[in-house]
Amino acid sequence: MLIAALAAGALLACSSALLAQDATTNTPAANPPAGGMRGRGGPTLAQLTTALNLTDDQKPKVQAVLDDQKKQMTDLRNDPDFSSMSQADRRTKMQAIRADITAKMKAILTDDQFSKYQKMGGRNRGGAGGGNPPPAAAPQN
Repeated sequence: MLIAALAAGALLACSSALLAQDATTNTPAANPPAGGMRGRGGPTLAQLTTALNLTDDQKPKVQAVLDDQKKQMTDLRNDPDFSSMSQADRRTKMQAIRADITAKMKAILTDDQFSKYQKMGGRNRGGAGGGNPPPAAAPQN
């Protein structure tokens, strides 16, 4: 009887822990990425409109650039050679797409808007290194 009670208690404790873990699982809808970025694709038109205060004239132009970026990235990922490319080659091709998109955005946005656009997501869009800077080294004791 004691063994059955212990087994039931352990089962109850484990199921509670699993339920608690499910409740805190990060979901994209519940927890959007920091900086207003959505996944790999970058910010949405709505996010850019709010963050950059886009004019009605700029909105369709920016949407066209976002659509172009999505198409170029999708085409690259669907390229039969993509999976066999080295990571460096993939990065180079993606950086070229980002540089093209950045140039197009620079032509649409004001200098102030473009500066804010570059800061979104903490990336140096179209810069030489691209991506995020490497993490700082842990302090040595």
